Amino acid sequence: MKKFFVLLLLLFSINMIAAAQEMSLLDIDFDFLDSIFNEPSEEFFLEADVESAPILQHIRRHGIGINASYEFQGAVNPGWDVYPWELEGGEHFSWALGIRMSANIGIHAQVSDNFRVISVVGYSVPGYFHLGDFFFDYNFYNRVFLRTGKFEQGWGTSPNFGFTNLLSRVPDQGPSGPSYLIKFDMPIGVGGLQALAMSRANIAGGVIPARHEIGFGGLYNLANRWADFNLGMYYQRFMPTRGFLSAKTTIFGTELYNEWLIAVNTHTDDSASFAFNVGFARSFFADKIDLNGEFFYNGEGYTYFFKPESDFQAAGISPFLEGINMALNFLYRFNGRGSPRFFSGIVYSYAEESASFVPGFRLNPFPNIELYLAAPMALGSKEGHYYRNAVNVKNEIRPFSIVLYITFSGGVHAAYYY
Repeated sequence: MKKFFVLLLLLFSINMIAAAQEMSLLDIDFDFLDSIFNEPSEEFFLEADVESAPILQHIRRHGIGINASYEFQGAVNPGWDVYPWELEGGEHFSWALGIRMSANIGIHAQVSDNFRVISVVGYSVPGYFHLGDFFFDYNFYNRVFLRTGKFEQGWGTSPNFGFTNLLSRVPDQGPSGPSYLIKFDMPIGVGGLQALAMSRANIAGGVIPARHEIGFGGLYNLANRWADFNLGMYYQRFMPTRGFLSAKTTIFGTELYNEWLIAVNTHTDDSASFAFNVGFARSFFADKIDLNGEFFYNGEGYTYFFKPESDFQAAGISPFLEGINMALNFLYRFNGRGSPRFFSGIVYSYAEESASFVPGFRLNPFPNIELYLAAPMALGSKEGHYYRNAVNVKNEIRPFSIVLYITFSGGVHAAYYY
């Protein structure tokens, strides 16, 4: 007990002059935690500017809109290379400070009733100029909707294990950057059909993708009043050909979802494997409490997906762990939606005998200011995935840390319509 109080004293009496260490701003994705409960952080383009649906019916006026946004982010991340309840005198304590400033400018040009262009560019310090979403939409007689350019397209239902988001999958060898797509959406009755071609080669850098670096996929959606169904398939050379079926419904105020995936190694021995999940989401006490839980079985083994860059994490490759996985997420809003809130999220792998647990608190003390305090930690076996891949600074294992993160942000919008 004495060692625990010593730990707390050290964590909250850090000498800020020692901030010479470098780090990625954070190794915890708060955007992901918010998205589980449908509370995305404010992004540069609001409303429907970068939504996945290509329908242009919500746009009634021609013209040009320009958005400009700014953001300052600061984070401090102290932690230990062992669990704090196992301190014995030989532990290593480290901490890091991260600071980043960024600004974005975006143009939304509605050229005609059928054609619009979206472009977002920005600059970060420390960092570089970057190209955000850049695409155009075209409407063919309200029957076929084309979108092509640089943007992320998502499939699937699960907020925890996006194994049916086939567009995020990456081969063992090959490009794994942002996605460049050509896709067509065709409304059909109470659903619709989507067909696309995609590559993650660095087209913005002048790279022309090879044939095996281009994937092809299709998705059919049927949105009945009592349930929503999705059936999709994706093919790319040197990757298994995958297909999935998902269903989502709401019964007595509880959202239930179930997804199934089959993968056939058409590029090797034609062997087949499968994966499935069952999950729920429920709100209680007038949306003050949200609860989400999920069971996921992955029979594919260690497969990988591309995770795009967010405000909190650099882009990278992450695995789907083999066998049984579970997730449980909890959110409490003190005064309703958008208020100060406490959150916790845990994911567990049975095969790895390890878990990642992130309790935390989010607060908006003043307009344009957001504050996070969280304690990400790995639990379970020290040989397990979540311990060996815990939050780290300079390649040091950090199974327990405390993150204090603050952001100042704002923006302006100007538009001319005719």
